[in-house]
Amino acid sequence: MAVLVTGGAGYIGSHTVRRLREAGVDTVVLDTLERGSREALLGAPLVVGSIADEALVTEVCREHDVTAVVHFAAHKSVGDSMVHPGPYWTNNVQGTVHLIEGMLAAGVRNIVFSSSAAVYGSPEQGPITEGAPIRPENVYAETKAMMERVIDWYGTTSGLRWASLRYFNAAGASTDSVIGEDWSSTTNLVPLVMRAALTDVGPVDVFGTDFDTPDGSGVRDYIHVEDLAEAHLAALRYLEADGENLTVNLGTGNGTSVLEILAMTAEIHGAEVPHRISGRRLGDPATVYADSTLAGRTLGWTATRGLREIISSAYAWHRQG
Repeated sequence: MAVLVTGGAGYIGSHTVRRLREAGVDTVVLDTLERGSREALLGAPLVVGSIADEALVTEVCREHDVTAVVHFAAHKSVGDSMVHPGPYWTNNVQGTVHLIEGMLAAGVRNIVFSSSAAVYGSPEQGPITEGAPIRPENVYAETKAMMERVIDWYGTTSGLRWASLRYFNAAGASTDSVIGEDWSSTTNLVPLVMRAALTDVGPVDVFGTDFDTPDGSGVRDYIHVEDLAEAHLAALRYLEADGENLTVNLGTGNGTSVLEILAMTAEIHGAEVPHRISGRRLGDPATVYADSTLAGRTLGWTATRGLREIISSAYAWHRQG
């Protein structure tokens, strides 16, 4: 098996590239480096370019004897997608079309797609199963849902074989503190909490403490990035073994509140994390967590790391400066 990883220089992509190489999988990365880091690839082969360049995709697949693609390359800021939607339609949806056309031209028919639990919108109840209604509530989430449909239709029309992985809140850093999530280019909670703890940039916002949850703050399913990397490897092996096309949730099955994250960080840091209570954000659900039973049954995968591992790994990586 030889794998092309699009967007492999990004946060989750770089952890996945590292895990693939550790498993002995020949791996090449295609990334524009607009939002990725060459250093995070730890020497993995890199082609600087866009998934929209069909000829380049075909050339890379042929040159490296690629047999499968892991597709991370997408813009992913919820807020930005509502202010500047154009690049999200162009890069995420249209770019995926070009990527698949380039793959197929090279005879590559297996793809693992980095989807998102954002496609579910605000669920009415939890845990969320794969059968929950698809109700995107922002442009980013809508593009992920459309990308899933594009991939599905290529399966119908062109024999593309796929696994769409809908994961919940990726967090943490590598256990050896080599790679992690840059807090300067993310809106994700855990790196923002680390920044508040380790710098004088100011307090982190807690958006609402009046939810119907045990401590009043929002509850989400946080999954360690190395567990996600394992899931992508499992999905590749599943497709290589002729598994059927598949959509699965990736999560821990447990919810963690914002205040619990602050408390765990304070315990590890040895001091309270500066924070301030702000009003709820429009559309924020109280509780979102996954039912990942299907991933366990089909991929043989379950999350093995919990909140302490997430926070301690993130803290160790960010503390290095």
